[in-house]
Amino acid sequence: MLRATLKSLLSRKLRLVLSGLAVVLGVMFVSGAFVLTDTMGRSFDSLFASVFEDTDVQVTQKPKVDDQDMGPSQTSNIPAATLEKLKNVPGVAKVVGEANADGARVIGKNGKVVTTFGPPRLGENWAGTSDLMQLREGRGPQADDEIVVNATTAKAAGVKVGDDVGVLTLQPGKKVFKLVGIVGYSGDRDSLGGSLEVFFTTPVAQELMLGEKDVYSSIKVTAAPGVTHDQLRADVAAALGGEAGGFQVKTGKQLQDETTKDFREGLSFFNNILIGFAGVALFVGTFLILNTFSIIVAQRTRELALMRALGGSRSQTLGSVIIEAVAIGLIASVLGLAAGIGVGVLLAWVFGNVSGVALASVGVPAAAVISAFVVGLLVTVVAAVLPALRASRIPPIAALQEVATPDRPLTKLTVSGALIGAAGGTMLGLGLAGQGDNTLWLILGGVLISFIGVALLTPLLARPVVALLGRLFSWSVPGKLGRLNSGRNPRRTAITAAALMVGLALITGVNVILASAKQSLSSQAATQVTVDLIISGDGDDNGPAKFDPAVMTAAAKLPGVSSTASEYWDFAQVDGEGRGISATPDMAAYAGMFKLVATEGTLAWSGPDQAVIDVDTAKKQNLKLGSTMTMQFTRGEPHTVKIVGLYQKNDVMGGLIVSGDVVKDFRAAQPSWGFLRVSDGTAVADIQRQVDQLLVDNPEVSVANRAEFVDAQSAQFDQLLMMIQILLALAILIAVLGIVNTLALSVLERTRELGLLRAIGMRRAQTMRMVTVEAVVISTFGALLGLGVGAGLGAAVVKALKDEGFSKMAFPWTQMATYLLLAALVGVIAAILPSIRASRVNVLQAIAHD
Repeated sequence: MLRATLKSLLSRKLRLVLSGLAVVLGVMFVSGAFVLTDTMGRSFDSLFASVFEDTDVQVTQKPKVDDQDMGPSQTSNIPAATLEKLKNVPGVAKVVGEANADGARVIGKNGKVVTTFGPPRLGENWAGTSDLMQLREGRGPQADDEIVVNATTAKAAGVKVGDDVGVLTLQPGKKVFKLVGIVGYSGDRDSLGGSLEVFFTTPVAQELMLGEKDVYSSIKVTAAPGVTHDQLRADVAAALGGEAGGFQVKTGKQLQDETTKDFREGLSFFNNILIGFAGVALFVGTFLILNTFSIIVAQRTRELALMRALGGSRSQTLGSVIIEAVAIGLIASVLGLAAGIGVGVLLAWVFGNVSGVALASVGVPAAAVISAFVVGLLVTVVAAVLPALRASRIPPIAALQEVATPDRPLTKLTVSGALIGAAGGTMLGLGLAGQGDNTLWLILGGVLISFIGVALLTPLLARPVVALLGRLFSWSVPGKLGRLNSGRNPRRTAITAAALMVGLALITGVNVILASAKQSLSSQAATQVTVDLIISGDGDDNGPAKFDPAVMTAAAKLPGVSSTASEYWDFAQVDGEGRGISATPDMAAYAGMFKLVATEGTLAWSGPDQAVIDVDTAKKQNLKLGSTMTMQFTRGEPHTVKIVGLYQKNDVMGGLIVSGDVVKDFRAAQPSWGFLRVSDGTAVADIQRQVDQLLVDNPEVSVANRAEFVDAQSAQFDQLLMMIQILLALAILIAVLGIVNTLALSVLERTRELGLLRAIGMRRAQTMRMVTVEAVVISTFGALLGLGVGAGLGAAVVKALKDEGFSKMAFPWTQMATYLLLAALVGVIAAILPSIRASRVNVLQAIAHD
């Protein structure tokens, strides 16, 4: 039996390739994700090791605001006196004060700010060269109007030694410096991990990046000969009072380990996202494998029955199909792993070139190998179980029958689909309603089970829907035959269409959510915002972009501007919990901009350290009029803030807003948003041009009217949709392979039928049209399923998020129509090879085929 199974497998090589290709692609995605993250992880391990190689011990002040969920924590400033104190600690050979912070943005030759894809833009004091960093051109800064940059910054900005370079810092306004030097790093690196670095003289770095004179962000301590790093750390910590003294003292090895750990945690999250999309691809691939083995079993009915008649047992028949699945799974796993290694290396190379990180040698982690074989075998075998069970139940008498696989009733399948679909819908509803502790898993599980339920219900819909779609092509005999063929086996058609349904449903669901978000944003801007012009810009890990407050002062004096309001933003600890805080100097004007309505108290400041809060947030946090909260900002001492007003939350504005006096303790005392109202009769475009001139020294921000601002925000949704479509493209590709596979095996199954059709006069072109119609009908049916299910899922999410600002339901009809047309095109493409094969059937051999 084993020999017969292996010979059968080898005699159908094309079937083997088509069956395993879906698994190859899914395994490629999984193993590629592990290879990519492993290579990146080891590359950054090496980077961090070199960054801290000349650091024996580092001293920092404990951050006043420290919450990793909000972004990078900002260290507090260390007085210069601490540096002098450390020079007298036994075992200390050298002490160097470092004044650095993220937030130095260089303005390039084109007048635009140089940006990065994640690495920081550091401003720091010049402490000379070292084994890690060397001058490539020029010299170090000596005067307060001189700077040095690293080679990556110089290339990105298009500047050279001797140029005047504009730099934005944590202080208001653009500062212009003379570029006197360019540095590189050991190993011929232009940067450390893609970071953009600007070096000032120490007093300038302290003032512009730390906001104070005679302070440092950290102190680097070098051990005397014979003193271990751990001993030095202990002595320095004792001299400063350790944690109790508000200091953090760590060795270079500790810093390296902590930084590496934090980065790997972020990398793990990225890896999980890739694995999630790979899971979708493999889920779609399961439909393909299931359909393939179902067709194979149907085609081999007489063969398997004959083996039963010759003495083969049910377990042997079951085993023969499972062995075939294992063989396909093993081959696909090996090929998928090899392809995954290649893809992982390619993506790592692209990332390394974009970020400037020197890549470590390529390695294949155990997780990639294990996952490749576990996933490949598991998906293939699980998908083959049902067809294998069906094969084991074939009676020996079937060997004597001409038709061994009559249509079976769909009752059990329909009932099962209804029950499973109801269970999935219930889980999804509970997850969207926020019930239970694991809402994310409820949502993901609900979506997965709902897809299975819909897939089981699909055969019930296949015959009537396919018949209806097929009438569009019934104007010719090939069209009529293609329509009949596509509806001949509703189970097979349903499984093929369901594979395409999954990918399109996810894309459509996301599209509905994003379209509703854009529509809601436009509606809210039109009905709940009275602002005519908005000043804003893109931000980074430190928060939204900021601009000089003098801009708002000047804008308020422009003829035709009736009122202005500024909004400042920073991280803060509020009653011990990290969160973002908005502040505005003029609450009355700000409230008018967004139609805020007071329910208690007043929406205006009458003194320092005041706040207003919306009633919903107040209720959740058990706050009321007169309640106080303790707020610690990046700088200064804690503030005890009193709630002086409660307001009705609307779709645009909600949460806590504090008075402008606290802004002095923000990391950067500059506004993030500026709002202007224009007097009646004044052209908004005229005021916009004048404000644009005021922003000439603030290239990170721009002024936009209300419609332009909404369009800019909506563009971010389009970018997100594009990324999701790219990641789901693999699932769509596997679905297309499913159509190709089904048609190819169907053509093989209908060899004699095709021969008879050719014998009675059907031409080759007509045969090709017949197969093409069948493919187009199946793919269009799958697309309609996907659009329907996706629209339903998207609508459910939008409804559940009604309280989060989703005030409008919108369906992207244009995109949905495009997906439907593309699905029809996919059917045409998928039919090319099977239709060519069908048209080349030898008539005489086909008629004699059994």
